[in-house]
Amino acid sequence: MIYYFVPPEPSVSIHTQETAVNSYLKLLRRVPLFQTFSEAALADLEGRLETKAIRAGELLFSKGDAGTSMFIVVSGTVTVFIPAGEPGGEVTVLGESGVGDFFGEMALLDNQPRMASVEARVDSVLVELTHESLIEQLEGSPEIGAAMLSVMSQRLRSAINLLETPTARNINKEADEKLTWAQNLADKVAQWNGSWFFIFVLMASALIWIESNTISGFQFDPYPYQLFNLFLAILVALQGPLIMMSQNRQAMKERMGAEADFQINLKNETGIHQALLELAELRGELASVRQNLEHSRPWSSSR
Repeated sequence: MIYYFVPPEPSVSIHTQETAVNSYLKLLRRVPLFQTFSEAALADLEGRLETKAIRAGELLFSKGDAGTSMFIVVSGTVTVFIPAGEPGGEVTVLGESGVGDFFGEMALLDNQPRMASVEARVDSVLVELTHESLIEQLEGSPEIGAAMLSVMSQRLRSAINLLETPTARNINKEADEKLTWAQNLADKVAQWNGSWFFIFVLMASALIWIESNTISGFQFDPYPYQLFNLFLAILVALQGPLIMMSQNRQAMKERMGAEADFQINLKNETGIHQALLELAELRGELASVRQNLEHSRPWSSSR
C-alpha cells in the first residue's frame, strides 16, 4: 500500500545515512506486518536493515522486477508510477512516499514481480529489508511468524468484510437518526432564519411595534425604541451560535459522505483488481490450451 505524503525537499548528505537506531525502530513499528513484534524482535530485525541512498531521478526499481524486499523512506521523497505502455506515452503517477512511508511489504512474502516503478524525486535515503533476512529471523523466532499470520488474517478479514458489506448508504437518513434535540433545534432555527417568512415576520413585527408606540397613552417603548433594539440584539446573539451548530453538523454530514464515497471507491478498486487477476488467469489458461492444440495438430494431420 502506498501512503501519500509530500514533505519539504531536504538536502541529503552522507551523514544522513547514519540515522540513529531508535529512528529505524520507530519506522519499523509503522509497518502493519511488524506492529505485533516485541521490542527484542524489532531490534533484531533492525539489525538486518540495509541503508540505500539514491540520487534525484534515479530508479529504485522498475515495474516487472523481482520483488524481493520492502523499503522504508528515511529522508527525501520517491515517486511511485506506472511506466508508459508505449514510447512517447504518458506515465501514470500513483503517488509519492515521504519520510516514514513504506512500500513493497508484500514482496517479503510472495516474491511477485513489482507492479510499479519507483524513482527518487529528490536525493533520498531508504532502508531495505530483504526476503532472505526476514526468513532468517523467522527461522530463529517462530513466534514472529505467528504474529505476522495474525496481522495478515486481520487484513484478510477486513478485505472480506469490505467486499461483503454494502457500502452504499443514505447519509442524510443516517445522520438524521442520530440527531439530538439540541441539534434538531439548531437546524430548525437555521432553516427558519434562511427563509422569506422570517424576513416578513421581522418586518411586520417592527412595523407593528412602531405603530403601537405612536398611540397616545400606549407608548411602552417610545422612540428610539430601546426595548425593541434590546430584543433584536438578543435575537442576533442567539441566532449566531445556533446557526454555527447547524453548519458544524452539515460539515459532519459531508465528512460522512466523503467517507462513504471512499469506501465505495475502495471496494470498486478491490473488485476491479480481483477481476483483472481472474482475467490474467483466464488468459494464461487460454494460452495453455492454444499451446496444447498446436502440439496436437501434427498428430491429428497424420491420422
